[in-house]
Amino acid sequence: MGGGSNTSKQEKINQRSYKEILEEIKDIELGVGLGRDYKNEKPLLRYQISRFTAKNTKDYFIHKNLKKFLSEQLDFFIKAEVLSIETLEKEKFLDKHITRAKVVREIGEDIIDFLSQIEDFQKSLWEKKKFVLKTEYVITTDRVPEESYDEIWNNKEQKKEWKELGFDLPKTKGELKKTKLPTDTKYFNQEFKENLLEKLTEKADLDELLDGLLIKSENWQGLNILMEKYRGKVKCTYIDPPYNSKTTEILYRNFYKHSSWLSLMENRLSLSKHLSRADGSHVIAIDENEQEGLSFLLSMVFPEHQKICVAVVHNKKGIQGDYFSYNHDYAFFCIPPGLKEANQKPIAESEWTYDNLRKWGNESERTTAKNCFYPIIIEGNNIVDFGDVCSDSSHPGISNKKREDGTIEVYPVDTSGVERKWRYARDSVERIRHLLKVHITNKGEVQVLKAKNSIQYKTVWDDAIYIAGDYGTRLLTEMGIFPENNLYPKSIYTVRDSIHAVSNDRDIILDFFAGTGTTAHAVMELNKEDGGKRKYIIVEMANYFDIVLIPRLKKICYSFNWKGGQPQDTDGTSQFFKYQILEQYEDALDNIELRENKQAELKFGDDYLLKYFLDYETRENPSLLNIDNLKNPFSYKLRVNLEEVGEPQEMVVDIPETFNYLMGLKVKKAKTRNNGRKYLFILGEKEGKDIAIIWREYDDKWNENDFKKDKQFIIREITPWIPHIVYVNGQSVLTPKLGERPVEIRYIEPEFKRLMEG
Repeated sequence: MGGGSNTSKQEKINQRSYKEILEEIKDIELGVGLGRDYKNEKPLLRYQISRFTAKNTKDYFIHKNLKKFLSEQLDFFIKAEVLSIETLEKEKFLDKHITRAKVVREIGEDIIDFLSQIEDFQKSLWEKKKFVLKTEYVITTDRVPEESYDEIWNNKEQKKEWKELGFDLPKTKGELKKTKLPTDTKYFNQEFKENLLEKLTEKADLDELLDGLLIKSENWQGLNILMEKYRGKVKCTYIDPPYNSKTTEILYRNFYKHSSWLSLMENRLSLSKHLSRADGSHVIAIDENEQEGLSFLLSMVFPEHQKICVAVVHNKKGIQGDYFSYNHDYAFFCIPPGLKEANQKPIAESEWTYDNLRKWGNESERTTAKNCFYPIIIEGNNIVDFGDVCSDSSHPGISNKKREDGTIEVYPVDTSGVERKWRYARDSVERIRHLLKVHITNKGEVQVLKAKNSIQYKTVWDDAIYIAGDYGTRLLTEMGIFPENNLYPKSIYTVRDSIHAVSNDRDIILDFFAGTGTTAHAVMELNKEDGGKRKYIIVEMANYFDIVLIPRLKKICYSFNWKGGQPQDTDGTSQFFKYQILEQYEDALDNIELRENKQAELKFGDDYLLKYFLDYETRENPSLLNIDNLKNPFSYKLRVNLEEVGEPQEMVVDIPETFNYLMGLKVKKAKTRNNGRKYLFILGEKEGKDIAIIWREYDDKWNENDFKKDKQFIIREITPWIPHIVYVNGQSVLTPKLGERPVEIRYIEPEFKRLMEG
């Protein structure tokens, strides 16, 4: 053993053994092969069962810094075992122990280098931004440009879906404009989608037009891809994560141990907090199994936030426990210092109380808020108008001033003649006109009263509307969505009120445990009620993304009122949302193939297999971004598995959408052109600068004339946009000028690679 230092590392462990170890680790931990065709080495059924079982029964945790951890453990082992005091006292020769310790350290460091290479590689695969595999849009027919009606009207697959969803089909093509039938671009060709986006963005920005974004993905990966675009923009994050309960009927893996569950939550909350605005809150639903642990976790992740625990009575009958029957769960509100106040809960009109709109007693006088001193014009018992803010020289002297036409000007002047102020400024009082009413006192004085139509939310929600069975499960059943399956979504009112309490009518709402889509449904209802423009972003990985969630939102477009699977009216809501599928960690693994690199092996010698071979032998894999393949961005392919079981299938991925996310681009316009080859032009904005991105089919064999034509065509198409920066794939002869205006030219490939690797 003492002579081991003279033996090469290649001789200690041969090349084949290293790769076999790596392959076995992949096979055992992840149920997929790496550089080896397992399905051909074992029966196909056994291969698929093993793969499915591994994906659905194991927790996968990748060490953040395995080399540091193992090195510390090796040091501890040597000091505690190899060079312990007890050992040294028993042995006569000290140099023998020193030599043994050196050998143990040398072998241990070799093993650590190899293991950390594998773990770091897996970490890089997990953390790298994932490709957008597919992008589709759903838009109601009232918002579709009329020139697209012919294609929609003649599309049999789209009409078939409308019938299956329970919609009444219009009798003529012209009626499409009057209806809110959700049109899904998955039933149309690529040209239809491209023409639709171009037409829609001629006079408006695409991201402004979109009401929602749906992402099918494991949620950590979903949050990761959203980071650059939505950092610091989300007002409310509402999540209903899988509970660590003993039994459940929902489709989540719902059996995490406490530490695994908390690790899962910590990793995701640590990402989502960066998406929140300074005044953005998190609301997390939880039951008694993880309530205590979650409370401590939230204090750690959000140390500056105020944490409020609300009890929600969701089951009047209760669920039998060991000692008590549980009839409530919890909602933790993590509210940041930036949110000055929460919204109040609306109450029924029959319960309204009224207060004088004027401020009395010790309230501020007119001089402290000049825009709050103006007349309210009264005729009989009705408010007919609001006068302009009074000038400094205007002093009515009394609260009621009669006009020649018989109307009365009511001012906020108290009984002693002191000019006070209305509770609302002139530029905002008209928004609360529906809450105002005229009151005439016994002495004949005309007063203006304002209704108190809301109260503070309480920490116990026990109204019947929060019952999950009635307003969650039954709601889905009435909509005709999976009536035979026992899904347990929250009451729509629980989610709606949670969102309403901490956000306003133009905010972005995020849910990365989207389940059956209750959060998106709640946002759509809130917008319908108050005319708001809230946007929703939801992330869900389960298969009912396609069979429950999207159909649910399509049905709401047509009608909010369903019974027995049939719409009770057509008073739905106009919508335009995007849904996407992301590459997953397992997909990245499926695309890994080892290709020997003899040049690197000679360069690094003995260290090659221990430290570098994974980096060098996977460089051309498409999942790690093969830059050469970006010459044709419209046919970049990956092997992906969109189902729980089955073989990975090769499919074209959405390279432009992936780059938009990596850039954090607010997309404004898009248009597709053909100039002997396909071009896609995207205009976006980032940090106050307009950015044009040009994707085209590029060939290394282009001659001088090809480059000249390419340049002229690009300039002609993007000059009207007047961008500050232009990104283009492949080589070009673009110059840093558009006419007389300077423009910065950048190339996509190096930026794509840098951003992809994070």
